[in-house]
Amino acid sequence: MSLPRRTGRTGRRGGFTVFAVVAAVLTALSTATPAHAASGSITGLAGKCVDVAGAGSANGTAVQLYDCNGSNAQIWSNSGDGTLRALGKCLDIADRGTADGAAVQLWDCSGGSNQQWVVSPAHDIVNPAADKCLDVRDNTSANGARLQIWSCSGGANQKWNAPAGGGGGGGGGGTTPSGFVVTEAQFNDMFPNRNPFYTYSGLIAALNAYPGFTNTGSDTVRKQEAAAFLANVNHETGALVYVVEQNTANYPNYCDFSQPYGCPAGQSSYYGRGPIQLSWNFNYKAVGDQLGVDLLNNPWLLETDAAIAWQTGLWYWNTQNGPGTMTPHEAMVNSAGFGETIRSINGALECDGRAPDGVQSRVDAYNRFTSILGVPTGGNLYC
Repeated sequence: MSLPRRTGRTGRRGGFTVFAVVAAVLTALSTATPAHAASGSITGLAGKCVDVAGAGSANGTAVQLYDCNGSNAQIWSNSGDGTLRALGKCLDIADRGTADGAAVQLWDCSGGSNQQWVVSPAHDIVNPAADKCLDVRDNTSANGARLQIWSCSGGANQKWNAPAGGGGGGGGGGTTPSGFVVTEAQFNDMFPNRNPFYTYSGLIAALNAYPGFTNTGSDTVRKQEAAAFLANVNHETGALVYVVEQNTANYPNYCDFSQPYGCPAGQSSYYGRGPIQLSWNFNYKAVGDQLGVDLLNNPWLLETDAAIAWQTGLWYWNTQNGPGTMTPHEAMVNSAGFGETIRSINGALECDGRAPDGVQSRVDAYNRFTSILGVPTGGNLYC
């Protein structure tokens, strides 16, 4: 199934008075349920994630904004007691501060008021004791920007998508409780004979790493992107039947010895795996670095961990343009059309009349999946 793809990274990835916003937040505190048990990423400015610096769990570790990568340092749970927890500790205001600019950090959970947070329906995260909002210092989206509390202003640097019942983690209408636009029943309808390895829960777990996926644009655009991704996955894996590339003769061909890190798992270890059939040592290195998983030395994880396998497919979809000029995600959210997703995934071997049967297989699946999701296909289906 897998075809050699040398990929190149693409460049990613005025208002209210203070009193009016604080009054709105206080109203929300009285109406929003502080927490339904949930966990996932908390995203803010530029779609970046609330992150524990260095994935450290020591008391006082800084909490910052950083590119989303799906690591445990970016998974926050809201267990129903008003706390937000990562790595077994609580989001905490340093020195029990209540003044503007008081830094937030990770600390042992103590039940203190400086560890209590409410996610409002307006996407604020508020500490009731200080009557202030979680805020990105200096209103910057740079990696490493520290988080603090500040008087609620309604600014973009105080807006969050968080895993809480009162907040908004998953987009608008037409989504499932997980926030994904494809229900499990629809997924099963799309792939009735899939390999048990490709679980729906694994896909849902992988979504946290790329919060913009199927969460950008209108409900129609979000569903079209989901259909487009799954249609390409359908073609690459024989309708989610194949976990690994079937042509074993190709296995020795995916080691680029010019890379300084070589092929430590063995020359024949970087064959196609997972929903986009990821291949080549440089792809395993790049996606492993992004996800914080050593796939260069242990590529077999893609055959045993469904969430990691799905994450590699989403990595390619959201960050790589391959032989195309844009990522597949960009193609769908910017109305370039399904055909451009084919070009970005395997255009060098399929597009411009090279393999029309392969292109048609992808288009047929996209037509079927958009029908299941109840949306039109849009234009430019072929490449």
